[in-house]
Amino acid sequence: SASGSGTLGPHGKHYVCGSLAAFTNIVVTFPIQKVLFRQQLHGVIATEAVRQLQRDGLRNLYRGLLPPLLQKSTTVAIMFGLYEDFSRVLLVQVGGSGVPEIVTRSFAAALAGTAEAILTPFERVQTLLQDHRHHERFNNTAHTFRTLLTEHGVRECYRGLVPILLRNGPSNVLFFGLRGPIKELLPEATNRATHVINDFVCGGLLGAALGILFYPLNVVKARAQSQVGGAFQPCSQVLLTVWRERGGSLAMLFRGAHLNYHRSLLSWGIINATYELLLKLL
Repeated sequence: SASGSGTLGPHGKHYVCGSLAAFTNIVVTFPIQKVLFRQQLHGVIATEAVRQLQRDGLRNLYRGLLPPLLQKSTTVAIMFGLYEDFSRVLLVQVGGSGVPEIVTRSFAAALAGTAEAILTPFERVQTLLQDHRHHERFNNTAHTFRTLLTEHGVRECYRGLVPILLRNGPSNVLFFGLRGPIKELLPEATNRATHVINDFVCGGLLGAALGILFYPLNVVKARAQSQVGGAFQPCSQVLLTVWRERGGSLAMLFRGAHLNYHRSLLSWGIINATYELLLKLL
């Protein structure tokens, strides 16, 4: 396949496709995200939120695009690329030892998810920039990084690392493990268009389900990361605090999960379909 993929070589392809898939997703979903954010913030109906954004113009529509764009295209490239690389290396290592392939691939997926956590500072900065309580203090991505590093050091940039690790490993194992089987359950694809639809449905359903499954971890992560300076609380402690604040209600712990569900459905549908399509095209 090396000759078929041009200058990239067979292994770099997965990183490039992952990166471009995430890029496509962000460009499509970023405006939708803004509409949702307006609705949450001002309690306006969708059509009014869209009208507001139309008045703001195109330049403002994509304002603040760069941080999620860089973060997503890097993390998704790492997620797909490292998974393929680790799988390839590990399958060669255990070849003929009788270890089932699913075990090897699950291990590769968990490793890729863990490695992805190196990029925690990106999520950390985004959490702070989205938190209105910190608007006075942090202007943009670069400024936030500088402030965290100079005032608190590297460790502050990695606040929330534990919930991210607990989320990334297992969700990657499930995503890569179930992607194939779910696609097999769908009506057989006969042409490129039906393949794209199947990949969209498969990625979307998986992304949405995992989004709900790991939602409480994301709540804990957001909570931990909205703090600047001070003691580092263990994950369980943060969860307990949030649980108590929300009146010990499971429904309250999952508050906002339905918005997240629709967003994940669309995002992971686009990412999976674009990734698979580009792999065939490159």
